[in-house]
Amino acid sequence: MADFYTGTVSRFLFPLHERMKGHNSVAVRIGLEASQWWGAEQLAAVRLHRLRLLLERAYRQVPYYRRIMAARGITPDSITTLADIDALPFLTKPDIRAQSEALKARDAGRLTRLNTGGSSGEPLIFFVGRERISHDVAAKWRATRWWGVDIGDPEIVIWGSPLELSAQDRVRELRDRLLRTRLLPAFSMSTGNLDHFIRAIRSRRPRMLFGYPSSLALIARYARSSGQRMDDLGIRVAFVTAERLYEDQRAAIERTFGCPVANGYGGRDAGFIAHQCPRGGLHISAEDLLVEIVDPQGRVLPEGQAGEIVVTHFATGDFPFIRYRTGDIGVLGPPDCPCGRGLPVLREVQGRATDFVVAQDGTVMHGLALIYVIRDVGGIERFQIIQESLTRTRVLIEAGAAYSPVGAEAIVAGLKCRLGSGVRIEVEVVDGIPAERSGKFRYVLSKVGVA
Repeated sequence: MADFYTGTVSRFLFPLHERMKGHNSVAVRIGLEASQWWGAEQLAAVRLHRLRLLLERAYRQVPYYRRIMAARGITPDSITTLADIDALPFLTKPDIRAQSEALKARDAGRLTRLNTGGSSGEPLIFFVGRERISHDVAAKWRATRWWGVDIGDPEIVIWGSPLELSAQDRVRELRDRLLRTRLLPAFSMSTGNLDHFIRAIRSRRPRMLFGYPSSLALIARYARSSGQRMDDLGIRVAFVTAERLYEDQRAAIERTFGCPVANGYGGRDAGFIAHQCPRGGLHISAEDLLVEIVDPQGRVLPEGQAGEIVVTHFATGDFPFIRYRTGDIGVLGPPDCPCGRGLPVLREVQGRATDFVVAQDGTVMHGLALIYVIRDVGGIERFQIIQESLTRTRVLIEAGAAYSPVGAEAIVAGLKCRLGSGVRIEVEVVDGIPAERSGKFRYVLSKVGVA
């Protein structure tokens, strides 16, 4: 049950904030909370309608898509089912970099320039309009309320995006105070300052946590190892996103903070794609999104098969994201979650293509195959696996007191079994493993392309 202050923020202050920014996120959220219970036919009809509106505007107002569709003999009338979208080409990061101006709608209103962190290379610069922002805010807001918390409940955010952390001016600080949100920088989480994070969480006594799974798991494990109790604060849920959530991370967070973990999937580029409900389903924000799973040749795969996640965001008319290749690997499942929502489900999000490694004989495997080897070795505080080439892999280790050279021998032997006996495995003990500029932490990074 929300307290009086939370109700005031959720019903009055935050809606006022959104109206002042020209966003209609409140009305969108109210609509989403109704449509999440629709049946498959009603949901599909609305999605097709919104897809056709997006394509009609792209055809009329966006030079890039006008050119592409004309060259292929496609008009908006050609799209009569959701599946017909496969007549359109994929949109890739190189396309956006090369065609940034041509992707802007001629009738676009005010655009906001955004960029990704560039974890797989060069950062991606793109633009979003107010419609896209409103719908992403509303989708996240709806999912937050699934867990019995709301905007205005005390919140700790462990984040590291340069966009967020560079905007801490007086206006933003005042807004965060009113919304009872405190931001802690995820890229300064050395062992020496983890006590500061724990003190901040204990003093705030948040209803919810939000952050990278690696960051929250690191805090959780440190709290337990140092004998600091965190399950007596009244935290109701820990929302995690932006990285793959591993089951040992989920277990550590839930055990330490005494609350469930709600996994989320999305990105600054592709939008707020899916969020886990209390019954376990990772529901796609289907009213705003069409998600396809494709194989390396670009063929659309059925439910149950793993492939690259491709996203079309219906609220991106100002700067369209149509069949955008995310670089992430996932599996679609049927909309059969026990919660009763009609929203389709992502059965798995396996991570980025660079989270997969390639053995010397060409076998592709998820990085978990290597992660399990290292987790069996005692005395390792933190690690990162970097596949430099088919013949060389580095393992960076932050070693604890119990670590010994025997551990390195076990790592070398275990990784050779999986990658190939001819692969050179280099184990390096380091003082610290830096996170990416965004604050994210990646356990596996492969520089070998997955075909």
